[in-house]
Amino acid sequence: MTQLNEDRLLQVLLAPVISEKSTMVAEKNEQVVFRVASDATKPEIKAAVELLFKVQVESVQVSNVKPKQKRFGRSTGWRKGWKKAYVALKPGQEIDLQAAP
Repeated sequence: MTQLNEDRLLQVLLAPVISEKSTMVAEKNEQVVFRVASDATKPEIKAAVELLFKVQVESVQVSNVKPKQKRFGRSTGWRKGWKKAYVALKPGQEIDLQAAP
C-alpha cells in the first residue's frame, strides 16, 4: 500500500457519533464510532485514527446510513445519507473523546 497523504487523512474523520448505540458498543466491545467522509476507505480510516489519536486499530467496519424522506406540510425533501465507521481498537488501547483534538 502506498503512503497515504497526511492532508487527506485529516479530512477523513468528520465527527464522533454520540448515541445510545455507539455508547453501548464502546462499553461492550472497545469500539469507537465515527462519522467519516463518504468516499473514505477502510485503510484510510484506520490510518487516520492511528495518526490523530496515537492508538493501534485492530479492524474497521463501515456502514452507509441511508437518506430519510422528511415532510414539512405539503413539501417533501430528503435528509442526506452519510457513512459511519466502527473502529475496533487493539486490547489495552483507548480513545478519550473529551480530551481529543
